[in-house]
Amino acid sequence: MGGTSKTEQTQSAQLAPYDPAKGGLDGLLGSITGMIPSAGSVSPTQQGAINQIVSNSNSTPNYSAPIASGTFGLLNGGGANNNNPAIESNLADYFKRLSGTADGSNMGANSALKPQLDQITTDVTNQVNGAWAASGRDGSPGNFQALGRGIASGVAPVIAAQYNTDADRAMNAATALYNGGNSTYGMLNANQAQANQNFTNGIGAVSAGVAANNAAPNATLEAAAKQFGIPASQLVTLLGAISPVAATFGKQTGQSQGESQMSGAQQFATIASGIGSLWPKGNISFGG
Repeated sequence: MGGTSKTEQTQSAQLAPYDPAKGGLDGLLGSITGMIPSAGSVSPTQQGAINQIVSNSNSTPNYSAPIASGTFGLLNGGGANNNNPAIESNLADYFKRLSGTADGSNMGANSALKPQLDQITTDVTNQVNGAWAASGRDGSPGNFQALGRGIASGVAPVIAAQYNTDADRAMNAATALYNGGNSTYGMLNANQAQANQNFTNGIGAVSAGVAANNAAPNATLEAAAKQFGIPASQLVTLLGAISPVAATFGKQTGQSQGESQMSGAQQFATIASGIGSLWPKGNISFGG
C-alpha cells in the first residue's frame, strides 16, 4: 500500500548592494527618478523646433501644376526635336545648291569663260589673218589652217584649266555634300538621343513630383513622430537604466512545489498518530 503527498512552500529573500557602492547607487537612482517627470514631455527648445518644422511644411508652396507641366514636357521629348525641320531644310537647300556642281553638270558652265574664249579667238584671228594678208595669202587654205591652230592653242589651255577647276569643284562639292549629310544626321541623332534622355528624365520626374507634392504632409508627419518619439525615447532610456538595477537589488520571491511517496507503514503511523491525538488523556471510566 502506498500513497502520494504534495508539499508547497514560498521563499522570500531581500538582497542589499555592496555597502561602499550604496551611496553612489542611491544618488544615481535619485537622479534618474528626478528625470522621470520631465521624460514624458518635450523641452521648450524641442517644441520650438517641432513647431518650426510644422510651420515650414504648412507654408510649402504647391508645385503640382509646374511639376505636371514639366513632366509631360519631358515625356514628349522636352523640345529636343523642335529644330529638326529647320536642320533638314538647311540640308535640302545645301544639296540643291551643290548637286549640279557635284554631279558635273556645271562643268564649263562658268559665265565668265565664254567672253574669255571669245576674246582669245578674236585676238588670234586678227593676228593670224593680218600676217597672212601682209603676205598676200589671206583666205588661202594655209591661212585657215594657221588660224585654227592658233585659236586652238589659245583657248585649249583656258578650257583645260577651267575643266580642272570644275572637276576639283565637283569633287569638293561631293565631299561637302557627304560631310553636310553626316553632320545633319549627327545633329538629328543627337536631338533624338536628347529626346530619349528627356523621356527618361520625365519618368524620374514622376516620382520626384509625387515626392514634392507629399513633402508638406510628410514633414508634418515627421514632426508629429518626433513629438511622440522624443519623450518615448527618454522613457525607454530611463527604463533601460532602472530595470537592471531593480532586477539585481530588488526583493526576490520564489515558489516551489513537490510530491513525495509514502510507504504503507508510514501511512499507518501517520494515521495512528492522528487517532492517538484524539484519544482522551488519563483514566477512562465506563461507569459502575
